[in-house]
Amino acid sequence: MDDSAEAKLEETKPSSHPTTSQRVEDTSLSAKLSTYREESGNRLPAFAKAYDELVERLHVLDQGQVGLKLGEPMPHFCLPDDSGHLISLSSLLKSGPAVISINRGHWCPYCKFDLQSLASINDQIEQLGARTISVMPDSARFTASYVETNKLPFPVLSDIDLGYSLSLGLIFWIGAEIQKLYTQAGVDLEKYHGNQACFLPVAAKFIVGRDGLVKARQVNIEFRERMEPAAIIAALQGLRAG
Repeated sequence: MDDSAEAKLEETKPSSHPTTSQRVEDTSLSAKLSTYREESGNRLPAFAKAYDELVERLHVLDQGQVGLKLGEPMPHFCLPDDSGHLISLSSLLKSGPAVISINRGHWCPYCKFDLQSLASINDQIEQLGARTISVMPDSARFTASYVETNKLPFPVLSDIDLGYSLSLGLIFWIGAEIQKLYTQAGVDLEKYHGNQACFLPVAAKFIVGRDGLVKARQVNIEFRERMEPAAIIAALQGLRAG
């Protein structure tokens, strides 16, 4: 994996204050993301301003209508994982419900927190009869080492040319300002995605029942926030109880 981009986005300056990892240990995912957002905003104010403007633009477009709704069928997919094996939605649902995490990319620090939190509850998810996958637009060239480095116990699927995210209504243009900032930070979406477009998926979680219908969801137009692990477990427990 090309670590330079993530390092530039995550690197903290020497400080007498506790580091992010020290301050957020054993706290909720929301607290971790909030702490990182605050520190990142102090270190990279241009990014924080551009992200705020992007989220504001997306909220105007959203009107609460982005992504699949509860009770709707999850579109079928058959996508390559980090090892090059094809994984389909139907194969996941043969054994039980599925937790489908839509992530922005291996370079995104917020996705890293998100996926690490999912990894921490993977045993509980499997005990409830469900399986987890992440879907991101990066090719296996980048996701394979990402899975290994972060010890993810579930596969990361490559959404080639964002085709699946498009079927979910979850893609957006990042805008010229963020494209420029990403280029300066070494975030090379063209290389990661294998195309010249500058689109990303909206971060989201879908809990899909064995019948293929969406049972719980969270679509994060504000991508610096994510679904809490406790909410995922509660949704799966509700399915089992039902």
